[in-house]
Amino acid sequence: MNKKLTIPILVAATLWFLMFSIWTKHWFNFWIGISISALILMVLAIVLERDILKQFQWNWQSIGLGLLAAVVLWVVFYFGEFFSSLLFGFAREQVDGIYAMKENQNKLWIALGLFFIMGPAEEIFWRGYVQQKFIDKYGEWKGLIFATLIYALVHIWSFNFMLVMSALVCGVFWGVMYRYNKNLVPLIISHAVWDVMVFILLPIM
Repeated sequence: MNKKLTIPILVAATLWFLMFSIWTKHWFNFWIGISISALILMVLAIVLERDILKQFQWNWQSIGLGLLAAVVLWVVFYFGEFFSSLLFGFAREQVDGIYAMKENQNKLWIALGLFFIMGPAEEIFWRGYVQQKFIDKYGEWKGLIFATLIYALVHIWSFNFMLVMSALVCGVFWGVMYRYNKNLVPLIISHAVWDVMVFILLPIM
């Protein structure tokens, strides 16, 4: 990998370590910290690859696809949580641990951060930049696989199997969308709307 790919990934891994590891997560308000981290990654991607802004095609079809994808992914997680609870005795506790991060926090501010910062920033960085760079180097499918695995692995410092698997499922879902449609608009809408649905409006509990 060249420096334009290695350095941003190392920055992402470091930021996610700070946000999720048991040794450092108490240093920050999680929601503020993760929003700032996502913004850093987004700015880094845009600075390193100005053409990334050309991956935005706003039209009703893109908006509709994004909304539909958000609903489909929520349904996938609804059934995924059900079957995970049957297969793994620890699944429910770990899912509850993820939702515990919003306790005693202002849910409106969390929703705004998820919708306007996390969703857009993560898609611009992980799909628009990282996955595209891997695609340029290794081809469409290998690029998707490498980007998705790294996206999941940066969550490993949470020591939460369900969170890592959730990131893997999301990475595959949005990665496949990007594989067949290099327009970031439906990806951003899907990610932003799904985040708000699963964390605030329709939590899977």
